[in-house]
Amino acid sequence: MRLYRDFFKRAIDITASAGVLAVLAAPLAAVTLWLHFANKGAGAFFRQERPGKDGKIFRICKFKSMTDECDAEGNLLPDAKRLTKAGRFVRSTSIDELPQLWNVLKGDMSLIGPRPLLPRYLPWYTTRENHRHDVRPGITGWAQTHGRNLSTWNDKLEMDVWYVENMSFVTDCKIILRTIKGVIKKEGVVVNKKENYLDIERKNMKRSK
Repeated sequence: MRLYRDFFKRAIDITASAGVLAVLAAPLAAVTLWLHFANKGAGAFFRQERPGKDGKIFRICKFKSMTDECDAEGNLLPDAKRLTKAGRFVRSTSIDELPQLWNVLKGDMSLIGPRPLLPRYLPWYTTRENHRHDVRPGITGWAQTHGRNLSTWNDKLEMDVWYVENMSFVTDCKIILRTIKGVIKKEGVVVNKKENYLDIERKNMKRSK
């Protein structure tokens, strides 16, 4: 496992991400133009800081699937109200994830690994859950292919740690196949009307004890 984790996995990441970016250059340019207009001036890309390997912060890049529309008080509208038809399509087909191939090529991410979450969650992980940062975060992962955003936080984080402990070429091949199946069937794709944040959930749990 160590040889795969320390050498072969990174070699596969570089080769695959560079190849896909070269092949899909024209379609990605077309999607960028489409979202530029569909998002009503909000831009085609979403960039946000996320913790990567060893908790090091990097800027993730995805296609933007929502507008920046606000209510009368200047607060962003809920995700479900800002999601455009174009955004719904790129999200349901997982096209919105493709710009992360650039993060993979740079070494911020891997094709497969725990999803990079919000920096504000860092203080709320258990000691065991923190091991999800022992490896590079991924575009897809074990948790995403076993429930995607339908799983609970506890389940997702436990699956992330399971992957870190059981990483192998065979496991990654299984994840790739399950990812392709999930994209085709659009399994587990949900746009929540009410966002569910790990830190808020655990703060509330702490207060209720």
